[in-house]
Amino acid sequence: MPDLGSYAPYILGSYLGTLAIVALLVGASIRASRRAKRELERLEARHSRPSHRRRSAP
Repeated sequence: MPDLGSYAPYILGSYLGTLAIVALLVGASIRASRRAKRELERLEARHSRPSHRRRSAP
């Protein structure tokens, strides 16, 4: 590790803060992806069910 001198706490703090923000963004993206997948599956299941009102053949 390079010698950061008296700036070490600021630089390392910045790295840790950046890492925390990136981790939160990745976590939020994964959570949103899972939520969207569940919603899509719910909508697809609702759409694939036959309706109770069927048209009569002409």
